[in-house]
Amino acid sequence: MRTLLILMLISFGINSSAQENYSEKAFDLRPFSSSSDHWYRIKGKNNIIDPLPDQQRYKPTQITQIADNMLLYQRKNGGWPKNYDMQAILTEKQKQRLLKTKDELHTTFDNGTSYTQVNYLAQVYSQTKIEKYKEACLKGFQFILDAQYKNGGWPQYYPLQDNYSRHITFNDGAYMGIMNLLKKVAADSSEFAFLPTALRHQLEAAYKKGIDCILDCQITDQWKLTAWCQQHDEITLKPAWARAYEPPSICNGESVPIVFFLMQLEKPDKRVINAIQGAVKWFADSRIFNTRIEWFDAPTEETPFTTITKDKRVVNDPSAPPIWTRYYELETERPLFCDRNSKFLYSMAEVSRERRVGYGWYTHAPQYVLNAYPDWLKRTGIKENVIEN
Repeated sequence: MRTLLILMLISFGINSSAQENYSEKAFDLRPFSSSSDHWYRIKGKNNIIDPLPDQQRYKPTQITQIADNMLLYQRKNGGWPKNYDMQAILTEKQKQRLLKTKDELHTTFDNGTSYTQVNYLAQVYSQTKIEKYKEACLKGFQFILDAQYKNGGWPQYYPLQDNYSRHITFNDGAYMGIMNLLKKVAADSSEFAFLPTALRHQLEAAYKKGIDCILDCQITDQWKLTAWCQQHDEITLKPAWARAYEPPSICNGESVPIVFFLMQLEKPDKRVINAIQGAVKWFADSRIFNTRIEWFDAPTEETPFTTITKDKRVVNDPSAPPIWTRYYELETERPLFCDRNSKFLYSMAEVSRERRVGYGWYTHAPQYVLNAYPDWLKRTGIKENVIEN
């Protein structure tokens, strides 16, 4: 009996040390920040659970507790709903509510969802070797495969809904989030060494199809390659409406991560080279000079969406760095704005105050691509501005 007790204590000691080891290394939780922020800031009518006024959170080092939360939120189809905090320390009531709604398949890639959980669970399993995290990760990968269109794109929600979320979605990093995850699989990252061979091959094929779809979606406007839209029709691949104030257009902000992704591809073929150089030339040609966006205090205004205390305007400033509007109109290539009534506008001042301050109408992001372009040319040995047909 004494020997058995000693063995039990030794075993307990080993398990306790292992559990402590699990929490020694924290994994990056920044990819979940968009969903977390939405949960606390906006009370969504479709929320399964709402945050408590004093909702506590796990420390980043408590990786198994955070991973257990992800298992609670994972739906039966392998995907996740958006706009929750994976670090929240849930009450028993909140946990039971989640368990009772496993069949609700309102699952998405929006706001950094699903592909982020898959990546995190892979990291936790690689460190802990706890089987349940591997199983959940594999289900998540299958969800990604199930959601992919035959043309290689991904919708915002899967199962498909009867609205704009059916479109191929570059908005909010959805498409490129999936692609960057699959890129790690294709590159034989050690954290995915546990993947079964057959599944790995499927994911590698999905990755290649995803690249083809990116190239197929690039907008040709006025007989030249430009950039991409936030969303593209899932059948025709043409630019498509997203939300009421997000029109079919050339979208510079959303195009920047796409170009950076293409720049990271080893041994790019002619089509990839053309895509990069076409987008770089578009970014250079669509620059706006002498323009600065200025925020200022303004009278408080209550709207159905939020309380506004600020406003913003365009200021002429010869010292300002180049800037770009988020949207450029197809065919005319004029800077484009929009409102909740979907009316095309041609200056930010025309946009209602609620949308003017509540949306990013200008961006500096293309400058990062222009800055990186010379290094890409040097690394690849490609001639500058040689765009082949």
